[in-house]
Amino acid sequence: MTEMDAKIKADLLAIGNMDVDESLLARISSSSAGPGTGLKSIFFRSGGHRVRLEINKDSPLKMLKANGDFVILKEGKELVRGELEQILAHCPQQAYITLSERCVYDCKFCSVPKLPGKIKSLEEVIALVETARRTGGLKAIALTSGIAHSPEEEIDRVVEVVKALRKYNLPIGVSVHPTKDSSQRLKDAGAVEVKYNNVETMDRAIFERVCRGRKGLSLDFILNALRDAVRVFGKNRVFTNIIIGLGETDEGLREGVEYLAKIGVIPVLRPITIPPLRKDELVATRPSAERLLKLTKMTREILDRYGLRVDVSETMCLPCTGCDLTPYRDV
Repeated sequence: MTEMDAKIKADLLAIGNMDVDESLLARISSSSAGPGTGLKSIFFRSGGHRVRLEINKDSPLKMLKANGDFVILKEGKELVRGELEQILAHCPQQAYITLSERCVYDCKFCSVPKLPGKIKSLEEVIALVETARRTGGLKAIALTSGIAHSPEEEIDRVVEVVKALRKYNLPIGVSVHPTKDSSQRLKDAGAVEVKYNNVETMDRAIFERVCRGRKGLSLDFILNALRDAVRVFGKNRVFTNIIIGLGETDEGLREGVEYLAKIGVIPVLRPITIPPLRKDELVATRPSAERLLKLTKMTREILDRYGLRVDVSETMCLPCTGCDLTPYRDV
């Protein structure tokens, strides 16, 4: 039996999607947050590694079931065997819930501004958590949100929800756009970790090109908010995404990762997904397996240098690992 290792996972992530036999689709997931909004996917686990792959009939990868195993084929040849994981809410072992499925910003890599998403009520959120809890596999709660009207209004909404979910005595992580006082308010409400949405790129020219719909909010504002979040939440509890594939150089990425690590922030390197609704607005290239491995090893070395530990995280992307090649957990 061929189990997944870091190289095989990098190969899978470099493609990012898979054709799945229709009889296997009982554990399908659909994202309602960020670039992957509306795309259906599965979570596959093997050899202690997990990967999330979107479902695409035109993919060079194909999944089928053979002798009780789930098998991924690449160009007709067996690549890896493993199992499909149960998805509680967006991902395994977590209730990862999007509060506002709409956004006034216009980041060019994200489908959310193009869709008439809903805003979940507190009652709907609690119902989703209850459903996940009844499976017996719920280990954490994670909340994310677009920006229906303003960042300040979203923080108000998230604070209310975090307070209501404290009764579950589970770690709660929050992935939102920051405001001037969001870190202290989220901490006081009961969140244990925060991921600020998101630097996306540390290349200022790319940031201006793909994120200029953020109505005057600058990369410097987000970086200052992250620095303050480390003060409030502590080391190893603050994260941000960096998208790989927007045209950044490896050297520029290294400098960005080191800057974030130096201020106590753990960067999550996310391979670009080009949403169908944005394909005519975005010039991007999904990174190769070789580049993903190289950049993940680089990130691990930098995190080591600044004493940061990925294995401490309890919520959101770092313990999940499905969408990314993750230092320590994969490499």
